Amino acid sequence: MGDITQQLQGVPLNHYIWLSTIIFTIGVIGVLTRRNAIVIFMSVELMLNAVNLLLTAFSVHSNDPSGQIFVFFIMTLAAAEVAIGLSIIVMVYRNTQSTDVNVLNRLKW
Repeated sequence: MGDITQQLQGVPLNHYIWLSTIIFTIGVIGVLTRRNAIVIFMSVELMLNAVNLLLTAFSVHSNDPSGQIFVFFIMTLAAAEVAIGLSIIVMVYRNTQSTDVNVLNRLKW
């Protein structure tokens, strides 16, 4: 059991923190700068994956599997979010012929 933990902890925790920070920052920039709804959803998924990576790294580092179990539930929630989000995007595209979020103002009453 100790050998497996040492192999998983071969990469320093600091590397995981920096990688997760970079991925999360790319996601935030994508959400703030893009107007395409599909790109925005992809950026949100990037942010979720960055958090999942960090939770898993901390879970392995502290020898506590609860972080990995929490990641499983986050991934399940993200899959449901993608299914509902894409169905909303398809309906918006059918009504407006565009996936630009600025066009959604036309859908107001």
